[in-house]
This record gives sequence, C-alpha cells and structure tokens, in this order.
Amino acid sequence: MVNSIGINYGQIADNLPSPENVVPLVKSIGVTKVKLYDADPRVLGAFANSGVEFMIGLGNGDLEKMRDPNNAQDWVKQNVQAHLPDTKITCIFVGNEVLTFNDTNLSDNLVPAMQSVHTALVNLGLDKQVTVTTAHSLGILQTSFPPSAGAFREDLVDILSQTLSFHQKTGSPFLINAYPFFAYKGNPKQVSLDFVLFQPNQGVIDPTTNLHYDNMLYAQIDAVYSALASLGYKKLPVHISETGWPTKGDEDEAGATPDNAKKYNGNLIKLMSQNAGTPLRPDSDLNIYVFALFNENMKPGPTSERNYGLFKPDGTPAYALGVTNNNTASGSIGNGVTMPFSPTSSSTGYLSISSATGRHKFVGHALMMASLLLIKTLV
Repeated sequence: MVNSIGINYGQIADNLPSPENVVPLVKSIGVTKVKLYDADPRVLGAFANSGVEFMIGLGNGDLEKMRDPNNAQDWVKQNVQAHLPDTKITCIFVGNEVLTFNDTNLSDNLVPAMQSVHTALVNLGLDKQVTVTTAHSLGILQTSFPPSAGAFREDLVDILSQTLSFHQKTGSPFLINAYPFFAYKGNPKQVSLDFVLFQPNQGVIDPTTNLHYDNMLYAQIDAVYSALASLGYKKLPVHISETGWPTKGDEDEAGATPDNAKKYNGNLIKLMSQNAGTPLRPDSDLNIYVFALFNENMKPGPTSERNYGLFKPDGTPAYALGVTNNNTASGSIGNGVTMPFSPTSSSTGYLSISSATGRHKFVGHALMMASLLLIKTLV
C-alpha cells in the first residue's frame, strides 16, 4: 500500500501568486496531488505536463444546472477534456458538504448532477481515467464514538444510499472533510490536545473491537468506515478531502497557533509516511488532502478560516513542518522553499462558487464530545 498526501489549493484571496509561480512551490514540497475548488483554466493550464494529479470541483450553485446532461457534457468538454492529457485530471467532486446545508433543493440535485457528469465522461470516453464524487462533512454522522458504532444521520440515509450506490457502480471514492481542530476548539478543557495533534498519549480503546486509537483523525475515519459498513458498503474507499489546523484564530478559537499547526500537519505527514492504515482498516490506502496551500485573506467567517495555509501569499512557509522532502513519489511534504512570488488577483469564478458554499466544518463536531470526556480521563 502507498499512502498519499495531497494539498487543497484554495483561492479566496486577492494577494496570491500566479498559478505559474505556484507550480514550482508545489513541486518543491513534493506534493503530487492537488484539489482545486473549481476548474480554473489558469491553474490547470499552468500545471500542464507537471505530473501533478488534479481533483477539480463543481460548486454547489451549479448542481441544478448540471442535472441537464447537455450542460454537464458542455462543462466536461470545456473543463476536463480540453486539459487532458497534458494536465492530469483524475477526479471531479460535485458539490461540497451539500447534505449538511439542510437545503432540500441542493440535496435533491446532488445525485442527478453526479450522474449527468459521469454520463458525460462515459460519452467522451473519459470515465476510465476520471471519477466523479462529492465531499461530505463529518456532520453526516449521527454517531461517531466508539468508531465501531459509527452511523449516518437517519434523515440522510436515503440520499446517502443513492450516492453510495453511485460510488460502487462507478468505482469512485467516498470523500470526507475531517477537522479534529473543531472538537478541541469546542471544548479545550475536556479534549486532549495530544490526542488531536498526534502527540504521544495513552489513547482510547474501542470497547467493541478492542482496537486502540491514539489520535482523533483515525478514530473519525474508522467511524466513517463503520457507518459505510452498516449500509453494506464495507469495501468502499474513503479519502480525506480536507483536514488541517490553523495558525491563528479569534479569542474563542483555542489551539489556533503556529506550533499546533506544525505539530498537526507535521505529525500527520510522518504518520502517513509509515504506509499504514487506520486501526480498523490497517491495509487500506490513506489518501489525505491537507487544507490548505495558502492563507486566504478574503475568506468569510472566524479568523481561523483565513489562516490554514502552509504558506503565506509571498511563498514563504507559515511555519516549518520539519519534514524533509525525501520521498516525492509517495507525496511527502517537506519544508517550503522561499520564492519571489508576485501576487495576482484570484479567480472571480472561484470566488462566486466558494464564498457561497463555505465548508461548514463546525457542523456535527459535537458528535465526538461525549467520547472526548472519556478520552480525557484516559490520557
């Protein structure tokens, strides 16, 4: 098995380097996979012949339009086919955390839009190289602890069953955005910081499986595996489409510091380099996309939202990860290289999509709280 680390390349900012200048930065840290929240042609063109794999996004605001197979085919022609094979686009995620917006119009359009995009890929002969999926927040879980008791929200089971059937038929992964930071932020006096930062700690035992967990992210991933298994999808691959830790936050955002961000992402990368899976799925590949490449100064919400970047807009590291780039083949992230970037304005198309479809990471993170009271007593 080979674990891989990717990076989320967000652009809700007015001071980011040009895509052409981002290419050497991405290569300097050994990243081989990039997740883009739109299909910005400037970015996709800049990364042509770079060898970097791309997951591109269709915004929540486009779901209704994409129900029409003709619109979906036009979009795929313009945003996928036009860039292949020079730019290695391997996945399209249709909508971001749609099901936790509790918007029936959005959720009703999700599966039809995914189906239309996949049909377009089939018609164009691209379905063998490009998969279609959607990204969920942990808020889709009703129960997350112990991990073996992981279960989806009852009100979402019907639509999730439709998406899971789609994944199984088309061979696409199930995407989850997981942020242990929000569990700690929500109750810093009760949540073990070492447990969420992959630091040495006693951990916790799942009383059903007797499996030992020494970090929250892996417990969250296994809760998702258990929820999938409960619906009959035990073999479906799970990818972590977002995870990260901010370097700065508001007064009520405990733990948002450069040191904690360095520990979280640095320890995660070291853990991934061991090419081991989670306690429940030790032989499964882990595909994890760190959020994010840059700090994004125009993101709405609390201060933390603008401070997840591994890099500042000028290309200097927000902090030193302390991991050398000695294995680029498996997507290891090393220390950043300072580069003389000239800021350019962001894609207005990206802004129009993403500012309206915030990540809503806060939804559902209270699900872990009952377990964390137990964890605090054990670590």
